[in-house]
Amino acid sequence: MTRPRLVALDIDGTIVHGKRPPSAAVLDAITAAGRHAVVMLCTGRTVVGVAPALDRIGLDTGVTLTSNGAVEMDTATRRVLSVSRFDVGAGLARLREHFPGAVFAGEHVGVGQRVSGPFPDGILAGNVTEVGVEGLLREPTPKLIMYWPGRTPAETAERAAGLEFDDATMTLDHELPWVTLVPAGVSKASGLARVAARLGIDRADVLAVGDGDNDREMLRWAGHGVAMGQAPPEVHADADSSTATVAEDGLAAALRRWF
Repeated sequence: MTRPRLVALDIDGTIVHGKRPPSAAVLDAITAAGRHAVVMLCTGRTVVGVAPALDRIGLDTGVTLTSNGAVEMDTATRRVLSVSRFDVGAGLARLREHFPGAVFAGEHVGVGQRVSGPFPDGILAGNVTEVGVEGLLREPTPKLIMYWPGRTPAETAERAAGLEFDDATMTLDHELPWVTLVPAGVSKASGLARVAARLGIDRADVLAVGDGDNDREMLRWAGHGVAMGQAPPEVHADADSSTATVAEDGLAAALRRWF
């Protein structure tokens, strides 16, 4: 592709590695890209969870997609622009059936999470309020998270194989025993397509970089999708090219190809 006009970046596993801040090389590469293209974040994080990353990266224009595309926010003001919500009843019931002992969290936009029970410390951003399963059923949410204590990501993926939801889109995590549901038809790709159309940018001129299951549709949709080096094989299969791992500043290498 020619130099991209819109660059969509995942955060965790792409810009940042674990709890570490972005490297200088990655920050410099994002800044360089921003001189020639619109740069935006497309993340599974919530509005509350994405704020520290925006501060570190220094993005202060355009929009940010959070909660796998279910929430769009103004990057400069942090004001929520749109939210897609769904009733979690059916999805929650199926997940409880397949994952005994799991705990759940429904996003409370701009505030934090409502949870069915205790989550590991530090794993959720914002205020965490325990409301039980019944409390989760009362509030439509843009994103429902399931955490399966004591299990591995591989066990979670095996149990989730074949699960489908009429009213929700499911993605998995390759580092945590974690399942995410967002409203049916919602993804990073759907949000990115909406933003690109608003900007008058063709998908052929969009570059997307990510490493997770929730990035796959975005990588397929973009004119050029780049998989991070540590991404699972199925993510690489959906990308047009691959780069080095996040620990090796793979994002910086990918961006330097065009900027």
